[in-house]
Amino acid sequence: MVDRLANSEANTRRINIVENCFGAAGQPLTIPGRVLIGEGVLTKLCRKKPKARQFFLFNDILVYGNIVIQKKKYNKQHIIPLENVTIDSIKDEGDLRNGWLIKTPTKSFAVYAATATEKSEWMNHINKCVTDLLSKSGKTPSNEHAAVWVPDSEATVCMRCQKAKFTTVNRRHHCRKCGFVVCGPCSEKRFLLPSQSSKPVRICDFCYDLLSTGDMATCQPTRSDSYSQSLKSPLNDVSDDDDDDDSSD
Repeated sequence: MVDRLANSEANTRRINIVENCFGAAGQPLTIPGRVLIGEGVLTKLCRKKPKARQFFLFNDILVYGNIVIQKKKYNKQHIIPLENVTIDSIKDEGDLRNGWLIKTPTKSFAVYAATATEKSEWMNHINKCVTDLLSKSGKTPSNEHAAVWVPDSEATVCMRCQKAKFTTVNRRHHCRKCGFVVCGPCSEKRFLLPSQSSKPVRICDFCYDLLSTGDMATCQPTRSDSYSQSLKSPLNDVSDDDDDDDSSD
């Protein structure tokens, strides 16, 4: 079915509509063989609080952006190659239901659908697209994934030293290796993680020590699917206008 739609006028028209919704700031999406599989609004768990994002699933990429005007205008376009994607289901917990992790070498995050059926459809379609891509390319699934960031609202004190309390002056930072919320003194060092950035990135002292000795596997987060507080207690001392992009701490 995907091959049949690849060069159809209907598919080209649908992709053009998506391009126009992102405007000049978005990257062109029309290439030979690309098919728009589906679209919808998912709740993305950002570092500050959950936010609605518009997602578009193509046969080779996953695209999402901020909703400015529903069905008409989106901004802050993100494009994720599906070859690098692994997804894992998240168990329902409190108000956070019907979720799964989208994991890539450069960025990983949780999303939530409105219903269990919608979650199942999204996960099935993503898995099929990834499987088809890997089958055609002969590549193997990626075994390296960026840490899922623990939301700000889950940490009132540094998750490493367990002493520093976060305030408007004492800011929260995220270790790019384990995803923990840490204080400035516990994350003064930087380390080159080539899959995430061409420049050294902020990591906590614990991960720095392990990375320096080559014990990288131990740095992996131990609570990547724990998000129970993020819907219940959003912070009031930070702006919620922006996403948790690579430039944020």
